[in-house]
Amino acid sequence: MALFKIPDKPKEEKLAQLSNQQRRQLDEIEANAIAEFKGQLDELESALGMLRMGHHFGWKVLYLLHSKKTIRKYEEILGGIKIRDLFPERGPSAYRSHGLRIVDGFTNFWKAISGEEHIETTDITPLSQVHQTILPCWGLVIPFWQG
Repeated sequence: MALFKIPDKPKEEKLAQLSNQQRRQLDEIEANAIAEFKGQLDELESALGMLRMGHHFGWKVLYLLHSKKTIRKYEEILGGIKIRDLFPERGPSAYRSHGLRIVDGFTNFWKAISGEEHIETTDITPLSQVHQTILPCWGLVIPFWQG
């Protein structure tokens, strides 16, 4: 069951339009990471995936997908980059993230992803209509209403 209806947009509106300089920068970060990497290849693969998704989804979505510790590890694998400096807060495909849409309902993004801020259910909503979803990595349990 989908939490939200995601608008259907053409491919061009879902993808970041990168400049030649940005493409060269990504290629250089990728090549250096591959050449210098020592460790488990699944970590390199995941770091490279984060690198390639960042401009399209933005760093906020990446922080929803990965813990802060994992982001730091991937930044190191990628040569010490900082995703908040390299990527926009939200890329053109950020609207496709259910997690970001939920967290947008909180007053503070960082408190929401750390679990410091909670959604309170009300006595008005019958428990049979309240469902819960757990957002990955940081284990935040969010009630949502069917309807």
